[in-house]
Amino acid sequence: MDRYGRREHTDRIFLGGCALPVISPARLYVCGITPYDVTHLGHASTLVWADAAAAVLRLAGAQTLTCRNVTDVDDVLTHAAAARGRRFDEFALEQEYLFGRDMAALRVRRPEYEPRARHHVGQVVQLALALLARGRAYQRDGAVYFRGAEVPAKIGLTVAEATELAAEFGDRPDDPARADPFDVPVWRPSADEAPGWPSPWGRGRPGWHAECAAIALGVLGPAVDILAGGADLNFPHHAYQAAMVEAATGVGPFARATFPVGTVTVEGAKMAKSAGNLVLVSDLLSHHGAAAVRLLVLNRPWQQSWEFRPGDITVQANQLERLYSAAGRALGAPAASDALTAALVDDLDVPTALGIGEESGGDAARLVLRTLALE
Repeated sequence: MDRYGRREHTDRIFLGGCALPVISPARLYVCGITPYDVTHLGHASTLVWADAAAAVLRLAGAQTLTCRNVTDVDDVLTHAAAARGRRFDEFALEQEYLFGRDMAALRVRRPEYEPRARHHVGQVVQLALALLARGRAYQRDGAVYFRGAEVPAKIGLTVAEATELAAEFGDRPDDPARADPFDVPVWRPSADEAPGWPSPWGRGRPGWHAECAAIALGVLGPAVDILAGGADLNFPHHAYQAAMVEAATGVGPFARATFPVGTVTVEGAKMAKSAGNLVLVSDLLSHHGAAAVRLLVLNRPWQQSWEFRPGDITVQANQLERLYSAAGRALGAPAASDALTAALVDDLDVPTALGIGEESGGDAARLVLRTLALE
């Protein structure tokens, strides 16, 4: 280890069953927010975990480049802004500011790139043209559709499962304009009142999956090391994002590893505005320290969906106090820091790392606190 506690010769980390050689820069695409409402714990869980994954890559000796998009062209945002008598872009900037404030309070490191979808409309048009040229898309009534019939099976879903998941996100497999139910829009025509930009197919706007595909291509290139987001976005969003990039570029796989973070539930239901069960980050931070909220998120397997219970944050705060006490001990054994780092690079095994830090104390405790931004 160097004097900052980083491993100098770790050759790989393990993530979700993938062994990733440590290379620099390690490129992370983190699916960000649609800025139309307040930040809740479900959002924060994904972004805190992505922040921790990048920190562990740096601990292993890699430099990191993180791109976290802002989906500021989306019908749900347009409708939310209209309901408040606001322009979609102005309203999005206000909500983005509030989100950024919550992330800073949670000690989530600001990404190197934070692109907004409305600044990448030209790249979506280029993506659509590339897919058309390769025969992977077709035009119909001012729209461009990606040929996605094989996408559900590629990630192991049945037709029934894929249809149900698509419907959860407002997709329309029954759209008669589609040649196949699992074709999705790369470009959509816009009515006069909707945001729109000129294109070869008339005034319109990007499809959701195409936005992230074009942003990833424009910022990080045709492949990334880690594609991170909530597990609920595996299909349709990330599956189509990857399929579009691979189809347009011929480069695959799009992501060396995927990082689908487990969802947060309240009384068994996924935390979501539609369910009316939001736990707001700002509310948690008004009563608890940022480190305790981070530990509430991180002290479990990252793939695991979990139930929010208000009393659990007190348990995490108590463990933090024990870690702080342990960090005040003498230097400690170098082998403990090595074991702790080995746990973190082995699929981000935070509970094991915390246990080593608490038991050994000293350097090991300080290392886990520093790496996970719990100081």
